[in-house]
Amino acid sequence: MSTGTKPLTMDDLLNMPDDGVRRWIINGELREEKMDTGEFNGEVMTVRNRFHSTTMANVTGVLSVWRWALPQPRGVVVCGEAGVLLPGGPENAVGVDVAYVPPDVMVQQTEETTVIHGVPTLMVEILSPNTTMRSINERVRTYHQAGVPLVWVVDPEQRIVMIRRRGARTVTVNDEQELTGDPELPGFRVPVARLFE
Repeated sequence: MSTGTKPLTMDDLLNMPDDGVRRWIINGELREEKMDTGEFNGEVMTVRNRFHSTTMANVTGVLSVWRWALPQPRGVVVCGEAGVLLPGGPENAVGVDVAYVPPDVMVQQTEETTVIHGVPTLMVEILSPNTTMRSINERVRTYHQAGVPLVWVVDPEQRIVMIRRRGARTVTVNDEQELTGDPELPGFRVPVARLFE
């Protein structure tokens, strides 16, 4: 949906209400996806289903274990709608479920940086019941155009991971197979089933 003639920025995105709508900016235009919401002490809050949340925790965990085994400098693993401002214009500002940000990008961040400015090596999108493949495909295209080499689209319902690399066909692995990260994530490997336990 277009929000007018002036492209939106990360600042615009950060100033939007936390009202149960997942928002991101693609090519300066606002995209929205209604999330499940609940109320606690009169405050509206976003509610993730337990399969999405468990999968996010597991993906973050296995990536963190891999990261800790790397020599210094290691980069970081971020999760939970971590803000990423991708390079290029018009502006692409997204909240990603999980990402691995390499050390060369992390050294460019400052104490004032509240979102990651730059290109993660890996971005992970975990499907929710209301996520459309159209919106996922648009995000993956945007990530690849910005230079993200590796995207995993994780489907907790079907227990699969779609591996999307720039310039390559999608490879899908199921819960009887292994997920590897070479060459982008050297030495990373995990049974797919572990992501859904």
